[in-house]
Amino acid sequence: MDSTRPALRLFVLHHAGGSHVLYRHWPSALPPTWDVRLLDAPGHGLLLDLPPIGDAGRLADFLLDGMEAELTCPYALFGHSMGALVAYEITRRAAGRGLPPPVWVGVSARPAPRPAGPGPRYHELPDAELRARLKQLGGTPDEVFEDPGLWSVFAPVIRADLRLVENWRPADDAAALPVALSAYAGAGDHFTAPQAMAAWAQHTEHFLGLRVLDGGHFYFQDDPGPLLRHIERDARTALDARAGAART
Repeated sequence: MDSTRPALRLFVLHHAGGSHVLYRHWPSALPPTWDVRLLDAPGHGLLLDLPPIGDAGRLADFLLDGMEAELTCPYALFGHSMGALVAYEITRRAAGRGLPPPVWVGVSARPAPRPAGPGPRYHELPDAELRARLKQLGGTPDEVFEDPGLWSVFAPVIRADLRLVENWRPADDAAALPVALSAYAGAGDHFTAPQAMAAWAQHTEHFLGLRVLDGGHFYFQDDPGPLLRHIERDARTALDARAGAART
């Protein structure tokens, strides 16, 4: 194999109100033959100067536009919470553009797509209630809640992301994804229970299973090691299956 060509290019998609920063140690903790790309949505992280995109489909298109030139080797997607939804939409759009599909998709802490219906409207909560919910979820630094100046910067971005998630609906004609897919959940996640993640099996042609790990919604925040080992095993399983299919 050409040593300059990664065995896998893994794109990591962050949660609502987050950025690449929570995942910054992942590249060094995954196989050195992988090229791990930590993506930011507009209005987040390294793209803080761009206006947030409030529609999941348009966000998926924006990110795929940036990824398209990098799809020169087997690639995979991992998304946590909002990132899982966006990974799903990127996979659908890659097929629609005639681009190679990812060899594997990992979805974390986000229920499987389901028909439209009434749901929570957390993005409309008053500031005090929104801060309380975000503290329960975890994943947001305490200083964002404690510093009024920081809160005034981050609150609109968080609300925009929550609005994106809460307004998103799957396409009526969406077919099962033609990719290998794994689902991940925190055993103590009171916002996205593991049983809600199991339904992802209905949205992929190759479900590799539901992995339940200790912790809450951000079960990997303090120690990402267990999750990263699962990601490594599942992605390699998908890579091996692809190689085997190519030989037959």
